[in-house]
Amino acid sequence: MPVPLLQHKKYAEPSAFTPESLLREARRQKRLPVAAVPEVCVLDPDGDLVRQLRNDGRARIDHSWACYHTDLYRVSFNGLEFGLLGCAVGASYAVLVAEELFASGCQLLISITSAGRLVELRDPPYFVLIEKALRDEGTSYHYMPASEFSAADPALLSRLDGEFENIGVHVERGATWTTDAPFRETDDAINAMRAMGLLAVEMEAAALYAFASARGRSVVCFAHVTNQMGRIEQDFEKGEADGSVSSLAVILRVALVLRSGVTGIPA
Repeated sequence: MPVPLLQHKKYAEPSAFTPESLLREARRQKRLPVAAVPEVCVLDPDGDLVRQLRNDGRARIDHSWACYHTDLYRVSFNGLEFGLLGCAVGASYAVLVAEELFASGCQLLISITSAGRLVELRDPPYFVLIEKALRDEGTSYHYMPASEFSAADPALLSRLDGEFENIGVHVERGATWTTDAPFRETDDAINAMRAMGLLAVEMEAAALYAFASARGRSVVCFAHVTNQMGRIEQDFEKGEADGSVSSLAVILRVALVLRSGVTGIPA
């Protein structure tokens, strides 16, 4: 029987429904002006960074953001402003928002998502700069033909070589498993992913990298390894301020290193 997910895909054919048209109608209905988002934007699926910076008074809501589903916050550090969007969990939601952000002026998107540890590199929490992600989700197949992995832009990865050694945060590099169904992570599946050398399981990277490759966009994804899938007591501990301190250190380093190599973003 044919698999519907893999049928009727014309990868070179433009979409009839576009993020530009959605945002246009949202602005009309909400009576919002046309406005650009910051050129560096961050997806914070767990929302911990958004909550921490909002509670500290450092994140201010962008009332011109026309998305129907999310709130966008603007945050400034050391002369760098970035957009911060929380709680876009899962592949389809993350890519929907990514499409809207790039249609609104984003030039570099950084995603930091909570992830479960597959390989015992060290005790959580720590980060994995995701080089490639296993496509065990659905969204990526609407952007790229079937394959095992979707991968980050090698040029972006090469520019990040050695850049995390002095920021006080553990950052590993490697591959992850992107799933749409976190509560179907069976022992058999987990063992298979470990045998492939995958370091962590998360829910967005494969789709975001497929989108980036298909659209020619700059996207960098990190897995914030915070847990062992709830199989031990006192799991899901993220560190200081729910992990926001270390996440912010990673975000700022990436933005400072990559912004000069992305169209439109000054050094």
